Amino acid sequence: MAALAVLLAAGLAAPNLLVVPAGAAVATASHHAPARSDFTVTPLPDGGWRVELRLAEPLPVRAVLPDLAVDGRIIGPARSSPDGLVLSAETTDPAVVGAERVEIAWNGLVPGPDATRAPAPPPASDVEGNRPRRLVHPDPAAAGRYRVERLDYDLGDTAARLSGLGDHPVEMRAAVYAPAGAKGARPVVVFLHGRHEACYDPQSRNREDTDWPCPTGLLPIDSYLGYTYAAEALTTHGYVVVSISANGINVADDDTDDDGALARAQLVMKHLDLLAGWNDATDGKDGRQHRRLAGRLDLRNVGLMGHSRGGEGVVKAALLNADRTHPYGVRAVLPLAPVDFARLTIPDAPMAVLLPYCDGDVADQQGQHFFDDTRHATRDDVLRSALMVMGANHNFFNTEWTPGVAVAPASDDWRVEDDEVCGTVSPTRLTGAEQRAVGRAYLAGFFRLVQGRETAFLPLFDGTNGTVASVGRAEVYAQAQQPGSRRLDVATLQRPAANVSVVGFDLGAYCHSVVSKVRPGGMPCSEASEWAKVPHWTPARYATLVPTGPMLRLRWSGSSTSPQVNVALDRRQRDVRRYEALTVRVARDEAAVGDVDLKVTVTDGRGRAATVRVGAVSPALHPFPASTNTTYGMDRLGKTWLRTVRIPIGQLRQVDLGDVRLVTVVPATPTGGAYLSDITFDRTGVGQGGPTSLPQVSIRDNTVREGDGPGIATMRLTLSRPPTRAATVQVQTAVSGSPVAGQVLRTSFPVTIPAGATTVTIAVPLHGNTDENTPALRYKISISAPTGAVIGNSFAWLTVRDDDAT
Repeated sequence: MAALAVLLAAGLAAPNLLVVPAGAAVATASHHAPARSDFTVTPLPDGGWRVELRLAEPLPVRAVLPDLAVDGRIIGPARSSPDGLVLSAETTDPAVVGAERVEIAWNGLVPGPDATRAPAPPPASDVEGNRPRRLVHPDPAAAGRYRVERLDYDLGDTAARLSGLGDHPVEMRAAVYAPAGAKGARPVVVFLHGRHEACYDPQSRNREDTDWPCPTGLLPIDSYLGYTYAAEALTTHGYVVVSISANGINVADDDTDDDGALARAQLVMKHLDLLAGWNDATDGKDGRQHRRLAGRLDLRNVGLMGHSRGGEGVVKAALLNADRTHPYGVRAVLPLAPVDFARLTIPDAPMAVLLPYCDGDVADQQGQHFFDDTRHATRDDVLRSALMVMGANHNFFNTEWTPGVAVAPASDDWRVEDDEVCGTVSPTRLTGAEQRAVGRAYLAGFFRLVQGRETAFLPLFDGTNGTVASVGRAEVYAQAQQPGSRRLDVATLQRPAANVSVVGFDLGAYCHSVVSKVRPGGMPCSEASEWAKVPHWTPARYATLVPTGPMLRLRWSGSSTSPQVNVALDRRQRDVRRYEALTVRVARDEAAVGDVDLKVTVTDGRGRAATVRVGAVSPALHPFPASTNTTYGMDRLGKTWLRTVRIPIGQLRQVDLGDVRLVTVVPATPTGGAYLSDITFDRTGVGQGGPTSLPQVSIRDNTVREGDGPGIATMRLTLSRPPTRAATVQVQTAVSGSPVAGQVLRTSFPVTIPAGATTVTIAVPLHGNTDENTPALRYKISISAPTGAVIGNSFAWLTVRDDDAT
């Protein structure tokens, strides 16, 4: 205890010493709903009370004046102290004496979702009893030692042209949050918002997305300011956060081949180039900014966060950066509620994908593919995570997209208000403030973990069930893959393997995709027609027929004969003493009814065995919450999503861990079904990442004659450098945007790229005809989901010309 007291007195981390019950409510503070310590209520000599609200920074200058609201009710106009850090109002209402919260209201609007709902009761645990979560110290949401200095820049609405966007102009505007007084060059984190209306009418309060710059009478929606709460949490700990505006892309991305992914990536790189010039004092276009940022940016240590379409944008930016001769040091990537239209992979960069369970926009959580596709794309040495945030929607991570706190009109993307799981009145739904508390903790925690090597935050991302006080009752589930140097993959369970036997089940088969998109002869993982229920298997927009989420699917009943999955370890794998846990990713089968559980047994060379029941260490086989509401013809909930189960090595008692021969998985309930993936021994860690050195594969346009019957059209893949070992890429023909019918049929197939190759010719099936005067048709061809390489140019057009004379 004396040692603990010394640690706490010094302000040092003492991780994993405390636990709190799952779902326990913890008081939190936020910018919009301060905790009790942020305000005071003082009696006045002549009667009544003065309410004072202390701010972290002065309010922005606006035409309207703020009011103060106490517990959701406006008490009157607020007056500001000379330094702008205290707002006060006087009232005769005695109810303020017992106030729970004080907030700022603009234009008579109290922050609705955050102020009008009473705190919901903690949700029941989905395992027996209240399984404790590890309370991590310190809390990444807590403020650090530095004051936040704003160094915003604005080069105008038409300052940039991007090849990915044609001739459409784009703004060069950013909010810059810098740590005042910090010595030396500081790590840099770039935030990129997603697709949202660019402009709004302040009179009608209508949002519009018709032109850029905003037409006369309309004002821009400042989406890039919506992450201030998370930026400040990072900046107070010494990081420079640059949140960039992308309204010009949002207006014009419908006209692009990739819905703006390349343009967003190029915009990120333009901002990094601009910052590099100012940092090195080589760009004299803005002398003032020059002086303010010169020498303060460590561009060898860069993190990227992208929300919604910005998520795919920052993944693409990391790939563009890696292909440069002198790349920036992109060390960490966090896609937040992202799209993944093109099935990109991002090896060699620590990654955390945050998925909101109540996402009403990217409802299928397609960003899960970033994790699934990358985890075995190469043998890299980085941590990657996928996190499911229960009760969170798509919009409320951005304050400018949240009703009641946004300047422009905003809305809740989950449109079914009375849904029993995700509706605004549901006790399991997070308020805007609660959701931002999760965003603040996980965004700040991830970049501080990876860029700052603050390993105390590792339990938030490594699958070991960590939490922090600031997220309160919010539940966040994880699946994680540890760095290659810290794990032993004994069975990925993506396809049949010589060391794996599956026997005795009613169904025991390797599966992929949803039933409508499975390849001929394949086994579907899901029969779902509403893809929002199955994030692992939702088809990608530009790779609809490319297999998704391959894994092992099991079903059993009373008639099954000794069902078991046996995984044999070869001679080089048998000593597992250096690892901390045996892990497996699992989920209950979507068709399972009632209790589902599995047992995992480890057997050594002398036949001694240790068995652990999955349900005793993890809730992974318990169902996610479902609702009966099918408004809009949708049934999005009751999602099937794998979670990482960690069995500590210490629980494998009496087994010789230096001579492990067999891992066996058997049912622990009479009936049921489960999905299995990635049986691994591992130790948690961040690993070492940076711009990937893998070759980039691109596809080129081509024009061919149609021919008179069945044939092939050739297209060429080019590589930025020869791969050192064979690589693969998936080809999809006639993807979205191509003719519905014609000479090229929609199909997909894998292509192997030999080691040492710089070009590869692929054959696209072609069906010619003898019809005269057939118009030339263009077919969009995509490449995706590579292994041993990454994607450069994802798309090409195959033009098929008529060769039959009139």
